[in-house]
Amino acid sequence: MTEALLFPKIRIVLVETSHPGNVGAAARAMKNMGLTRLYLVNPSEFPSPQSTFRAVSAADVLEGAEVCSSLEDAISECELVIGTSARERKIPWPMIDPVICANKALQMSDIGSETAIVFGREDRGLKNEELQNCHYHVNIPTGDAYSSLNLAMAVQVICYEIVNQSGRELSKENWDQPLASAEDLSHFFRHLEETLVQVGFHDPDNPRQLIARLRRLFLRIQPDQMEMNILRGFLTAINQIAVKQGDQAVSDQRVE
Repeated sequence: MTEALLFPKIRIVLVETSHPGNVGAAARAMKNMGLTRLYLVNPSEFPSPQSTFRAVSAADVLEGAEVCSSLEDAISECELVIGTSARERKIPWPMIDPVICANKALQMSDIGSETAIVFGREDRGLKNEELQNCHYHVNIPTGDAYSSLNLAMAVQVICYEIVNQSGRELSKENWDQPLASAEDLSHFFRHLEETLVQVGFHDPDNPRQLIARLRRLFLRIQPDQMEMNILRGFLTAINQIAVKQGDQAVSDQRVE
């Protein structure tokens, strides 16, 4: 088995990198650990001689990198999305450490599912709305004196744990349906919000964190594709009832 095939179901996603040298250094960190699937969301400069220089012998990782216009495009096929976060957020999200992150990614690989591990901007990380696309947040422990990690260092830590944990016996999870992808979940969340507005339960002008908390709920339980179809069907039934009630109300007003 070649290095390129060691972890074919795990992708590393870098969001809006500001310095091309960091892309090359991250590619080198990945190849050191046998990972080759790199996705770049709106990089400031790519391809770049600086990226190639910093990549050293990982130029093939750069050549195979996928450049995407949005995070949604970079993770659309993935059934598990893990975002790196250096701090707790206003709405707490399921937080894991690098070892658990690696084990979850490897477990997904064992059942043929795609995992994306997402790294944010060098200066400010991932935005809240980007982190809300993730099933889990992973935090890399550091010393109190200096907690800031270079992007390539962070990638190296996570990739190291993946290759380290890959040699261990993992618990197997059998399931009867494929898990919902990030794209499936994105469509569902849009449908859910539209339905909540339609029935008057959600006021988009005064959201009060409702949608964020519902996203956290459904991401935490990781529904499969059949469950997603059931939920979408349920929402469609609500939509149809709401439309009929609206039509009936208009008809009653005309009679009066």
